[in-house]
Amino acid sequence: VQLQASGGGLVQAGGSLRLSCAASGRTFSSYAMGWFRQAPGKEREFVAGVTWSGSNTRYADSVKGRFTISRDNAKNTVVLQMNSLKPEDTAVYYCVAGRSIGVVVTTTSGYDYWGQGTQVTVSS
Repeated sequence: VQLQASGGGLVQAGGSLRLSCAASGRTFSSYAMGWFRQAPGKEREFVAGVTWSGSNTRYADSVKGRFTISRDNAKNTVVLQMNSLKPEDTAVYYCVAGRSIGVVVTTTSGYDYWGQGTQVTVSS
């Protein structure tokens, strides 16, 4: 599976951005998908994830209520809608894919494929 993320950019606090991830491969629908992020000087952290069917989602506490993850298996895409952005959301965001086990895994070890990352910068 190859992952191509897009949609990052610069936005003011309180604004919105929509990240998209296009996946190649015929077995996209069998993978759990997610987003991680890494800010300068910090460890990579889980942001949101969705199971292969889209029926289960999970969010980091820091983004719950502001971010929404969704997927379209027919189009091989996963989207992260980010609203009410804060300066602390500034990071490089990575799209990830991993073998689905029915629950959303929140650790980096749970994902086998990583996209190249897209920068999100939120100004105060």
